[in-house]
Amino acid sequence: MMEAVFSLLVGLFFAAGIYLMLSKAIVRILLGIVVFGNAVNLLIFAAGRIMREVPPVMAPDMMQLTGQTANPLPQALILTAIVISFSFFAFLLVLTFRTYQEVGTDDTVKLRVAEPEGEVLPPMGY
Repeated sequence: MMEAVFSLLVGLFFAAGIYLMLSKAIVRILLGIVVFGNAVNLLIFAAGRIMREVPPVMAPDMMQLTGQTANPLPQALILTAIVISFSFFAFLLVLTFRTYQEVGTDDTVKLRVAEPEGEVLPPMGY
């Protein structure tokens, strides 16, 4: 039952992240990247068998597992992914703020400085 709820939540997070990343505002794109990263973390967590009753720890005298236990690998991967995604978010936030200081807008259409209006575009096909 719990896996079904997490599956729906993962789908909702992916949909919200993609919706935000398709925006024209850089801040919304940045928030979409954060939501998308959280969706991936939740997906890994849900794939690693969610169990509250059994901890992912073996007793020191056990040589092999005798019953069901939670898988500790997805939990360790998620912990690492949270740290990496937070540092990536901090980098993108500083980059966005610096871009806003230089250009004065966060609209991606207005940030097309490399393609000034009125010039002939290069050929688009072969």
